[in-house]
Amino acid sequence: MGIEEYGGGQPSQADVLVVTTNDVPGFHVDRVIGEVFGLTVRSRHLGSQIGAGLKSMIGGELRGLTKTLVETRNQAMERLVEQARSRGANGVLMFRFDVTEAADVGTEVCAYGTAVVLAPMS
Repeated sequence: MGIEEYGGGQPSQADVLVVTTNDVPGFHVDRVIGEVFGLTVRSRHLGSQIGAGLKSMIGGELRGLTKTLVETRNQAMERLVEQARSRGANGVLMFRFDVTEAADVGTEVCAYGTAVVLAPMS
């Protein structure tokens, strides 16, 4: 089975397998390329902050903020995959997200991992 077939439901990223593990069953690491990351910073708009403030008083999911965070994480991951691909990788191991506040104006999301070239075990 080639890496393209192992894409895990990620058709736009099928040529770069991204996993949180140290290895991939059935494959060995042929070459370690190094750290790759995708970074994005999103500002909060006034409407979502007011809505979040009101919602926090009565409880429940902050759907607007959840949607924004999902979009932000997806963008960071897409940038990670682009960087890995441009460096010749077909896999990213030990994938993680890091989320921090950026100077009280927004949220920084960084997707990072180790870019590798994976080859099927013989």
